Amino acid sequence: REIVVTPESVHGEPRKYTIPRGKHVIVHEGDYVKAGEPLMDGPVNPHDVLRILGIKDLARYLVDEIQEVYQLQGVKINDKHIETIVRQMLKRVKIRDIGDTNFIIDDYVEWWVFEEENRRVLSEGGKPAQAEPLFLGITKASLITDSFISAASFQDTTKVLTQASIEGRIDYLRGLKENVIMGRIIPAGTGYPKYRNYDMNILDKTEELPPQEEAVPETAN
Repeated sequence: REIVVTPESVHGEPRKYTIPRGKHVIVHEGDYVKAGEPLMDGPVNPHDVLRILGIKDLARYLVDEIQEVYQLQGVKINDKHIETIVRQMLKRVKIRDIGDTNFIIDDYVEWWVFEEENRRVLSEGGKPAQAEPLFLGITKASLITDSFISAASFQDTTKVLTQASIEGRIDYLRGLKENVIMGRIIPAGTGYPKYRNYDMNILDKTEELPPQEEAVPETAN
C-alpha cells in the first residue's frame, strides 16, 4: 500500500511512501499535511524528526514520549529532569565542511564550540564550517566527551584509557564527574574558579539581640 504526497509548489515532485503491513493510515485523500507529520500510527523515527523538523521539535517529541510512559504508570516527573538527559544527547554536531576553521571532517564537536569557532572565522573574513546535528544514544553520548576520565568511569574503562594514552590527551578537569573522581572541588557554586580567590571574614562575636517579651493575652472580665 502506498501514499502519494503532492507538494503545493509547482516545482515540487510527488513522493510515494510505502505503508508497512499491519500499520493504519491516519490521513485521508485530500488532506493537507506538513513536513514531518506522520502518515500512519505508531512511533516515528527520531532521526527523521531531527532531519526534517530540527532539534527543538525532536527534543519536544522525546520529552513527550518519555513522559507518556511514566504517566501510564502513575508516575509524575518534572520535564527538566528528562530535558537534562535529552540535552546531552543533542549537544554535538558532525563536521561536514571544515571551511577555514580548525575542525576535522567527521569530527564530533559541541554546539557552542562549533558556533564560537565559526564566529572567529567570520570575524576574520574566512569561510565558516558546515555541520549536521547529531542524535546520540545515552551510551555513546557518555563516551564521546572531552574528559576521558569521565568517559572511563562509565564503561569500557580499559579501552578509553588506552585510547587516551595513545592520543596523548589531556583532561583539564572542567566537569563535575572528573573532579569528584580526582577528589577536587567541583567547578560549581563556591567551587567555581571565579569565586575561589575571595577572602571570607568570619566575625568573632555575633550581635546578640535583646530578648523579646512575650505578650500575655488579656482575659475577659
